Amino acid sequence: MLIRSFPAGAFGTNCYAVASGPNAECVVVDPGMDAVEPLARMLADAKLKPVAVVLTHGHLDHTFSVLPVCDGYDIPAYLHPADGGMLSDPMRWHGPALAPLVGQVALPDPADVLPLADGATLSLAGVDLTVRHAPGHTEGSVVFSFDAGEAPALLAGDVLFAGSVGRVDLPGGSWESMLASLRDVVLPMADETVVLPGHGAATTIGRERATNPYLAEAAAAPKGRGL
Repeated sequence: MLIRSFPAGAFGTNCYAVASGPNAECVVVDPGMDAVEPLARMLADAKLKPVAVVLTHGHLDHTFSVLPVCDGYDIPAYLHPADGGMLSDPMRWHGPALAPLVGQVALPDPADVLPLADGATLSLAGVDLTVRHAPGHTEGSVVFSFDAGEAPALLAGDVLFAGSVGRVDLPGGSWESMLASLRDVVLPMADETVVLPGHGAATTIGRERATNPYLAEAAAAPKGRGL
């Protein structure tokens, strides 16, 4: 398994390429702001050919370069339907602080985006990505789990970070749903699972289970809360 990444743009959003090995097809994950050129260099260095873009959620810092990447490589994008409105009307979903930037962005029409479903497996580029709906940061947030060879891995988007979790104060965010997603989706995963977050350094489920205060709160949350 080959995993490459770089932090894109002012928000430092981790853009990933996942492949079965070098000189192979790959899946691109979350091409954010100013990601087109560094992504092209990263793909060329490893001799990777993208076949699809998968999006962990619809926020601008994760989707900014979807249009040029998909058009440039003639590939589809995948997004959970609950976040589809963020592509067609991004200003509504990002709050007033980002309004000046969002107003200048051209994103693909939702008809060009394929839907993600909870529990589905995407078999792309020799990699099987299992989709889990994990709302809280946004209504359509998902995580992708896959076998990375030596250990399972989780593309966590903005659901889980090293020592923290995604913010819930933007439109579509919900702390109740975030707690339920952490409890029901994240916490059941094996300790050795490598977490590849949307921002910051990689971690493991075991490390976060032991040290992340938000996971501790989620573990204590009663069933039936949130989702």
